[in-house]
Amino acid sequence: MNDFETKISESITIETISKTILNETAKWEFKTSDYISLVNGLLDLSLINSTNNESKEKPKEKSERVKLDFPLYSKQIQVRLFDKNIDINIVQDWLKDEAGRWFLLSRSSSRGKTLLQLLEDTRNLFGIISLPDSTPIGLMGFLNYDQNNHKAEMRKLIGEEIHRGKGYAKEATMLWIQYGINNLGLKKIYLNTIENSIRNVTLNKECGFQIEGILRKELMINNKYYDVIRMGYIVDD
Repeated sequence: MNDFETKISESITIETISKTILNETAKWEFKTSDYISLVNGLLDLSLINSTNNESKEKPKEKSERVKLDFPLYSKQIQVRLFDKNIDINIVQDWLKDEAGRWFLLSRSSSRGKTLLQLLEDTRNLFGIISLPDSTPIGLMGFLNYDQNNHKAEMRKLIGEEIHRGKGYAKEATMLWIQYGINNLGLKKIYLNTIENSIRNVTLNKECGFQIEGILRKELMINNKYYDVIRMGYIVDD
């Protein structure tokens, strides 16, 4: 990414975060003095965070790809291949809440697909995120796998609400990226997220994704327009 692209990416991120903060703080009737205090607090936290995260970097890719076997293991979770016979009912339940509906939603239109429609498409691949005791808690997916251009869209979902915010999605994402690179030969992994998903944008950047662009008022959901943020992970040879 050149300097111009970097500046555009940073501008998009700041604008998106600012809009979200403004919308949230409006509910609390913030005054000018409150915003000044908020900015000072963010500066203090950013200094602490930058010190703690100096060693964080994009996961290393191997020059020689070694294919991975399911299940994939990390510190807190594992990811196994989706099995329609045993997983479809629990995944159907996960897809009923708001987070689940976002997983199904097409980012190129406001129409969602059903789980069965996604499963029937041979270009799609899914994995189940589970705890070490094999308790299923979420879903990973590669959609629209393009073998010719070596790219695919990634989606993720922690289906059990009590397990959200614990770092499981990040670990599963890192595993899924490595599976895509090593086993599917992906050179690019991309995803789309809604403008108000700041947690998702932050998580994706921590995993090595970069903002590629923003589609203004791309989707209308419940009579409200949303911007869509496109992010990509490029595999360096």
